[in-house]
Amino acid sequence: TPPNFHHNFCLSYKFISTTFVSFKTKSTYSNMSGTDVASGAPAEWKKYDSYVLNVDPEQDDRATEIKLCSFSRPHMRAFHFSWLGFFIAFFIWFAIAPLLSEIKITLGLTKKELWTSSIVGVGGTIFMRFLLGPFCDKVGPRVLFTTVLCFASIPTACTGLVSNATNLAVLRLFIGFAGGTFVMCQYWTSRMFTKQVVGTANALVGGWGNLGGGVTQLVMGSALFPLFKEIFKNEPNPAEFAWRWVSIVPAVVAFTIGVCMYFFSDDSPKGNYSELKKNGSMADVSAASSFRSGALNLNTWFLFVQYACCFGVELTMNNAAALYFKDQFSLTTEEAAAIASIFGWMNLFARGLGGFFSDKANAKAGMRGRLWTQTIFLFVEGALVLVFANTASLEGAIVVMVFFSLFVQAAEGSSY
Repeated sequence: TPPNFHHNFCLSYKFISTTFVSFKTKSTYSNMSGTDVASGAPAEWKKYDSYVLNVDPEQDDRATEIKLCSFSRPHMRAFHFSWLGFFIAFFIWFAIAPLLSEIKITLGLTKKELWTSSIVGVGGTIFMRFLLGPFCDKVGPRVLFTTVLCFASIPTACTGLVSNATNLAVLRLFIGFAGGTFVMCQYWTSRMFTKQVVGTANALVGGWGNLGGGVTQLVMGSALFPLFKEIFKNEPNPAEFAWRWVSIVPAVVAFTIGVCMYFFSDDSPKGNYSELKKNGSMADVSAASSFRSGALNLNTWFLFVQYACCFGVELTMNNAAALYFKDQFSLTTEEAAAIASIFGWMNLFARGLGGFFSDKANAKAGMRGRLWTQTIFLFVEGALVLVFANTASLEGAIVVMVFFSLFVQAAEGSSY
């Protein structure tokens, strides 16, 4: 036997064995879903292998850009459902506002009783926002968005059953739950976009969603209300029949959008929370723990006050603007609703501008830049509300309200 025969034989056997085992291992791994072939370690599960938008893997596959004309899943689909869902939530939340003057006449209510119902409606929203935030961390924004929209559409459809001040207050309490969708709206886009563009993304979806508060004034007060009066023109009191039936329209739309949102969108770039947890890619989160960590952060309460100074003002205007213009300048319900809608229409771009300027300031001066941006917006807003309250002419009040609304929405956008 040649002296190196055994050595060469052993090397050849080892090579063949290693090659066979390696081939078999790779074949096995290639057929195992969610396994990293190179390392043999389990790979993180995610629903999509590729994205239409550019993403940052270091930020959990969040998108680094916003393509407004795209409706691709998951990023831009969530973006558009986020603002659309919040838009219709705002629409049903304030659908009753331009009709309050007619409800006041039918039910013989006082101004104090109307204001009580408006306050209760906002109170319901505050409660829901505290509740929904921690549950977003637990179950994701999509399921909660659908649940709240579909639930709030029911009392909206029941508006026509109101018979006294107590009924009105209770009804608006439950309709006000729709305002809680703001939490899911902002959470969703924060989950989808990187910190470099999230201010702009959040401001856009929040602003376009809040636009529903202006559109509802115009559509409900100046379009659907007169249309329903015409439909019921042969009834003893067409105006009463109109306000009792007209809210069914936005209720049906809200329910439909809620259902579509559930089936045609995703919680996060990598999939729905339920799927991520099932595949071991996401740990289960305690809602109580999430709430506690947020509530104990002092910055939460500073931002709470800052946001109250801008969004709280917008809620007041959405509730009161139509009544104010009708009483102060002796306008019809349709005219007052059309003018009041201008305040909400500014959301189309003003809130986005606030987020844009905040992002720019952040790029140059960090968080200090964001704080200065919001401080300036809040200061100008405060000055203009005093001017608006003391403007005696209709034309002047409209002009001041436009600029007043611009800075209110921009301050909101800078909050994100």
